[in-house]
Amino acid sequence: MTVGLASSIVAEDHAFLWHPFTQQQGWEEEEPLVIERAEGRHLVDDRGRAYLDGVSSLWCNVHGHRHPTIDRAVREQLDRVAHSTMLGLTHEPGVRLARRLVELAPPGLSRVFYSDSGSTATEIAIKMAFQHFQQRGGPDARRTRFVTLRD
Repeated sequence: MTVGLASSIVAEDHAFLWHPFTQQQGWEEEEPLVIERAEGRHLVDDRGRAYLDGVSSLWCNVHGHRHPTIDRAVREQLDRVAHSTMLGLTHEPGVRLARRLVELAPPGLSRVFYSDSGSTATEIAIKMAFQHFQQRGGPDARRTRFVTLRD
């Protein structure tokens, strides 16, 4: 990356981005690291300096960056379809992954519901538990309250 391009990226970053878990004023006052590429467990900046990615880019790359097997599988899938909803549809990769997850899960867990985040997964689990008790009927159907924590 050229010095001019890196300067342009920093200027646009300051103009258009709000970084999570970052004091914005401090971020804008210091020269940021501009990551250009990644390899294995390292991030490499625009000056060619390598940094250990100790948090796996927030745990999204637990197998490292640019893992050949993972990259190949992603490319093959992108050649077919990048994303398709499961709303009334199905697709082979989703079915195969669900089957494998059920095989790995404890006995009695026989279905998979895909979610995009932990908070959404928690919300879905609460709604599923509520629906379970409503459909079961009897005294359990009266379970309509949720326990919450507050400051």
